[in-house]
Amino acid sequence: MDKKILEKFDDKNAFIKVSSPSPVEGSDKVALNRKGNQIFNEGDIEGARRIFMTTGYSDGLSRVGDFYKSKDRPLEALRMFWMAHDKNKAGPLLENLAFALQDMLHGDETASQAQDADNE
Repeated sequence: MDKKILEKFDDKNAFIKVSSPSPVEGSDKVALNRKGNQIFNEGDIEGARRIFMTTGYSDGLSRVGDFYKSKDRPLEALRMFWMAHDKNKAGPLLENLAFALQDMLHGDETASQAQDADNE
């Protein structure tokens, strides 16, 4: 992989891989999730996101994803849905992303094919 691509992302905006269980368990996790829900409802979406990412609270991550999607931030929404293992919400965003990438890669080719079809 080209290192220049990775240099475009700072730690705050990069995708992260979560492969281990939450470092917080039991009553601490419940208390943090409640706090995350409270501050989410108060409008502190970023604070809630940090808590939900720490605890792995999928419902909270999905709600943060819904918020990002409503604010036209599809990549951040996709990240939250992916971390929440919410395939129903991540799927359409992945399809849109695939179409956008396909259009970027083959845009000129597709446009000329459409023009050729119009001329026939």
